[in-house]
Amino acid sequence: MRLGHEPAGIITQVGSEISNFSVGDRVFTHHHVACYSDDCHECSHGNETMCKKYYESNLEPCGLADEYVVPEWNVKHGGVLNIPDNMSFEEAAMIEPLACCIRAWNKFKHHKNDSVAILGVGPTGIMHVLLAKLYGFGKVFCLDLNDYRLNFAKKFETTTIHSGNTNALEQIKSETANQGVDVVIVATSSLNALKDAINFVRKGGIIVMFGVPSKGAKVDLDMSEVYSKGITIVNSYAASDFDTKEALEKISSKQIDVSQLITHKYNLQECQQAFAHAKSGDNAMKIIISN
Repeated sequence: MRLGHEPAGIITQVGSEISNFSVGDRVFTHHHVACYSDDCHECSHGNETMCKKYYESNLEPCGLADEYVVPEWNVKHGGVLNIPDNMSFEEAAMIEPLACCIRAWNKFKHHKNDSVAILGVGPTGIMHVLLAKLYGFGKVFCLDLNDYRLNFAKKFETTTIHSGNTNALEQIKSETANQGVDVVIVATSSLNALKDAINFVRKGGIIVMFGVPSKGAKVDLDMSEVYSKGITIVNSYAASDFDTKEALEKISSKQIDVSQLITHKYNLQECQQAFAHAKSGDNAMKIIISN
């Protein structure tokens, strides 16, 4: 199995059918690309990440911890973006995860000075923090079991709460006029967080399912509470090329500084060490492998 995800690099060879990219171009590549056809039910309804072609497309090989090929389909359907000179490869490698976050935010209405609780503040959780700040949210609560991540989140003027704190709900209510937050983003795979989200969100509020649950995962929910509070639950999966373009723009224009998330860098010869570090999660936010 080839490992690696979220690539950026330099084009070393171009196929005969490709005219809009050249050898030496600095690019970001998206591993999945939808068909974007008006005849596609999913694409025509704004559900590009549910498109059959989206699932079928990929890089060749699917990992990127070696030389890899971007198929013609991906290139011709928006899966390759030139990155500007002012953007580093490290920043470009963050386009895809930021795009996933942007897609989630584009699925619901939000207003300046709204409040949000982000459950799980790993790399994408922190990206949600940065987007909340960009969009003018007044109160940003960050909850996690990992003290390193909570301390990291404090850098962005957030209110941090350890997920094991039995007074978490009381603290959130006390800082939101006893109403709860307008939005809860579940950025963790733990489905127990969804139960917390129902308690944390205010009447008429929004819960965003962003974290990836394990296959077959089940959870018991008080749907009466969901109904009586008028809660909207939104699910967001992956990112389309519309989202990657928006992410690139936000990074290149310095609206979002993703470089703040990079805590460790490894070279190609240290790949094994890098993956072991990422798996352990010890005192790390975003880990980058570069040549």
